[in-house]
Amino acid sequence: QVQLAESGGGLVQPGESLRLSCLGSGRSLSEYTIAWFRQAPGKDREFVAHITWSTTTTYADSVKGRFTISRDNAKNMVYLQMKSLKPEDTAIYYCASHKAPLTTYGATMGRNFDSWGQGTQVTVSS
Repeated sequence: QVQLAESGGGLVQPGESLRLSCLGSGRSLSEYTIAWFRQAPGKDREFVAHITWSTTTTYADSVKGRFTISRDNAKNMVYLQMKSLKPEDTAIYYCASHKAPLTTYGATMGRNFDSWGQGTQVTVSS
């Protein structure tokens, strides 16, 4: 089973950018669908973005046009580039993996993912 580790979180001001990284170990991520989810205090976990093995991407409406998910199979990494950050983007961000094919809708549901990282905190505040 693949292990995942997120990094890159931090405290930024509204309008600034951050890039989160998700490093895989134990297995190559090249055949996995990788997704980013986030959870804000007192709120349910929500889908942010995912990328399939063929680099097809899907985004939540709340981040579309501001966030970009990408992968570098040579480095076994998946990235989440976040621009024009807003206070409502404040949350713990998690990456998750699933090897078998998922429908576009299925890949927005956390229960379909097998492995999760420990999360990285993103705080957007002035």
